[in-house]
Amino acid sequence: MDAFAVSISLGLTCKRRFPQIALKAGLSFGFFQAVMAIVGWFLGCSLKEIIDPIDHWIAFLLLGAIGCSFIKESKEPCLKRLSIDRIKLLLTLSIATSIDALATGVTFSLLDVDIALAAALIGQITYFSSVLGVTIGHGLSHQTKLQSHMNILGGIILILIGCKILIAHLLQGI
Repeated sequence: MDAFAVSISLGLTCKRRFPQIALKAGLSFGFFQAVMAIVGWFLGCSLKEIIDPIDHWIAFLLLGAIGCSFIKESKEPCLKRLSIDRIKLLLTLSIATSIDALATGVTFSLLDVDIALAAALIGQITYFSSVLGVTIGHGLSHQTKLQSHMNILGGIILILIGCKILIAHLLQGI
């Protein structure tokens, strides 16, 4: 779900080369979701005590920083705006949205799930939902007279996703 929401945010901010952005986001998010599930499965419970207490903070900080960058970059000329053409941004978003897949992989190891099938399904579903998210976001960006504010909206969405992840994990302890 986070990859879908981030993809909507990317679609809101992409002005050109929409199909390439949708493809890049889908492939990257799908790949990282699948790989993180596999990594989590291999880690099993051995590192759960270390990762679990901080995974939400990592996602919160990464998404918050990227969201703030989107907002900051909204003031820049179009050519200087953030773009997932920058591999660092795409990788950071992919990692931030796939941290929960790591925990899912750990859970799969406890449930004796076939990780190859599970990871393939996770990757495919994330790919298609990410492409759909970019498509929806891109469509919405053309339906409004506030196109200059789409980077700000995209940044706010990323910050809110980070806050949602953090709050959900913090409330689990209550």
